[in-house]
Amino acid sequence: MNAENIDLLIRHELPAAAGGDRDAYGRIVAACQNTVTAVALAITHDVPTSEDIAQEAFLSAWQHLKRLQNPASFLPWLRQITRNLARDHLRANRQRPLDGETAELAIALAADPAPTPAQKIIEDERERAAAELISALPEDSREILLLFYREGQSSQQVAALLGLSDAAVRKRLSRARQDLREDLLKRFGELARSTAPGAAFTAIVATALTVASPPAAAAGILSAGAAVGAKTFGKILLGAAGSIGFAVVASFAAIYLGLRSQLRGAIDEEERRGLIRSAAINALASIGFVIALLVIAYATTGWMPAVLATVGFMGIIFYQSLVVQPRVLARRHALEAARDPAKAARDRRSEKIKCWIGVFFGVAGGLGGLIGGLITSGRI
Repeated sequence: MNAENIDLLIRHELPAAAGGDRDAYGRIVAACQNTVTAVALAITHDVPTSEDIAQEAFLSAWQHLKRLQNPASFLPWLRQITRNLARDHLRANRQRPLDGETAELAIALAADPAPTPAQKIIEDERERAAAELISALPEDSREILLLFYREGQSSQQVAALLGLSDAAVRKRLSRARQDLREDLLKRFGELARSTAPGAAFTAIVATALTVASPPAAAAGILSAGAAVGAKTFGKILLGAAGSIGFAVVASFAAIYLGLRSQLRGAIDEEERRGLIRSAAINALASIGFVIALLVIAYATTGWMPAVLATVGFMGIIFYQSLVVQPRVLARRHALEAARDPAKAARDRRSEKIKCWIGVFFGVAGGLGGLIGGLITSGRI
């Protein structure tokens, strides 16, 4: 899709999206995802991190669409959200040294949570190569070159997507060609094309949209409690909307993203096992809760069975979030406190606040959804 068509699509779909139409916003995501991930990748030099940041940028923009007065400003606004999130990520990780054991740990945890040794080696090499290639580029040309190769090598398309003049884009492309070896530029082109987000990226954001609060805020039922500690769009799930189907998607999405985020900083295999075990318990509890609600709906009467099932489920989720996971992470927190006490103290306070916010909205949304369901079903 060329830049003119993307602009037309945004102008056409944005009013409906601002009114809460998730399908309309999903079409905007599909049209803009190349640009947003390229902006994030140019800053972070890390493909998985750039996709996490891009997801968070799309969801942040979704929840604040009503602030946008001019549809023509959407893409510049979205690019700036992405740059701010990417720079915040770099600042948050700036004090973590990337040498010695820490570097080995960072490389190992950049792969999937449970890869085979062979997969892990391949993934490590890919990520190292990607970081080296991006770092070799002139800083002011990274976004341009990434989009140039992802968008059919059209300088006009890149100029329109990044809000630059075609002449400025051509000038930076020319300078990059002069500064870089031809083989390096060819490898970078292959990297840019191979890391472009596809249907899977769109599907992840679309899944988050089905449970995330629309621009006009809505209350949640199950996802809030499950989202405690989750990175990227897990934080957005605190305001999720409340049907059982939405709740299941929210729970599993938040559990997966929270686990993925936590495993990246795991200090050893014992901590990894503890985090995975806690996430598995939450996932099984979610499945059990849905089955219990289906059985209750068809085999019981009255309000007590549904209340007991909901309280039991929420108790498991909150116990894992408030008791089990802090115990598993205690050694990591101690190491962080020894390395930088002030930063560790700030991080713990922030985590505690987010956790209790999750508990509050989880309880409020869960009980609110339960009461609403009991009333509409005629059980009370």
